[in-house]
Amino acid sequence: MHPTDFTLRGARDALAEGILSSEELTRAHLDAIAALNPRLNAYLTVMEDGAIAAARASDERRRQGLAGPLEGLPLAIKDLFCTAGTRTTAGSRILGNFVPPYESTVTANLLRDGAVFLGKANLDEFAMGSSNTTSAFGPVENPWSRANDPDARLVPGGSSGGSAAAVAARLALGATATDTGGSIRQPAAFCGIAGIKPTYGRCSRFGIVAFASSLDQAGPVARTVEDCAILLRSMAGFDPRDSTSADVPVPDFQAACARGVKGLRIGVPKEYRLDGMPDEIEALWAQGLDWLRAGGAETVEISLPHTKYALPTYYIVAPAEASSNLARYDGVRFGLRVAEPGGDLRDLYERTRAAGFGAEVRRRIMIGTYVLSAGYYDAYYLKAQKVRALIRRDFEEAWGKVDAIVTPATPSAAFGMDERQDDPVTMYLNDVFTVTANLAGLPGIAVPAGLDRQGLPLGLQVIGRAFDEETVFAVGNAIEDAVGFTALPGLRAGSA
Repeated sequence: MHPTDFTLRGARDALAEGILSSEELTRAHLDAIAALNPRLNAYLTVMEDGAIAAARASDERRRQGLAGPLEGLPLAIKDLFCTAGTRTTAGSRILGNFVPPYESTVTANLLRDGAVFLGKANLDEFAMGSSNTTSAFGPVENPWSRANDPDARLVPGGSSGGSAAAVAARLALGATATDTGGSIRQPAAFCGIAGIKPTYGRCSRFGIVAFASSLDQAGPVARTVEDCAILLRSMAGFDPRDSTSADVPVPDFQAACARGVKGLRIGVPKEYRLDGMPDEIEALWAQGLDWLRAGGAETVEISLPHTKYALPTYYIVAPAEASSNLARYDGVRFGLRVAEPGGDLRDLYERTRAAGFGAEVRRRIMIGTYVLSAGYYDAYYLKAQKVRALIRRDFEEAWGKVDAIVTPATPSAAFGMDERQDDPVTMYLNDVFTVTANLAGLPGIAVPAGLDRQGLPLGLQVIGRAFDEETVFAVGNAIEDAVGFTALPGLRAGSA
């Protein structure tokens, strides 16, 4: 087996058994990156020297009997996580040369457990997008292709498209990602891998460049549900530096994967059956429920009546918080500065932000500033927060009837880079199945569950109670086992 063909768990076992070393595993992934990244653009920064040094240090710790839970496993890090001494751009020109002097809590936890960082993964600028085409450093290409049009370049989903593409193309065993309205689950579904957004507060936000602070949450993407469980256990935990971090125990998520679904009640929300939804997604959803019933679960139709307001609510709350968070990029304290001799402070702000922010970021800042402005705050932002509370209440009532909820992950398979891009509203509809979990602060996982007519992956989503990722992993793993998803993208390490 080629080293890049291992799952994360398989590689961990191979390292423990001495079948290969971390240096061998890391070099194989770096070679794959060198071969494929010029086309995919999944990595913005490749940490080659640091990765090899870290792998050698990991091999030495293993020889001394000091191996950690992720010892020697090479990962990609979304370029939204601050990494001490390594450039962190958030996919934006305004942070193009920013080198943080500190480490995010999530990446520090991974390093503590022995992980090796291969590099920083591309993303939509400031995590704003559903296609990974808004990055200031160029779009990411999905390693999958259509059967009838193999030359069409497809999006990997966003904003964590670089992370998802890197894992799908065998350029990393797993990756960190963030999810504000679906930015883990949607790219995971588009790229045929697994990805979980944990409960809000499960992972620290310290050191993650902020988009919308009440919605952002870190999580992993990997090839299997079990791999995600392994990564999340290392990523999670209480952090006193993050006021929204939850002081709750971190369970053994990997063990939960083997629980099965016998006796569980699976909710099927009728509001997720959208007009015009492709037949193959409807059929996949029905098949997924059949698999769960075959495993001993009961399916229950439920109602989440305020779901229809989730998308407009999200696109008021998220831009409002973004307009506040991005005010810090003023050309004064850090990042890009564009100034004219003799210009005043306002001129500095205008020139810096015009040069540093892309079109989508400017659009969302303008929307957010508008809904927070005098005369509109009550009409838009305050009303959106009230609807958000109703969406959360819908789920709380549903948990009296069911243990988990299963829905489609996305309304379509991956689309072409030249499709949908000129219509922001159509692009925002990509998040229609995912935003509710963010608004309610709930965990959700995307699991590859089949292929569409063009041979592109489609995913199912499992949503669970707050801090009950264990049930989410159990249901997700049951779907994964029933599917037996073995399809691979055409463009990947070792495919040439």
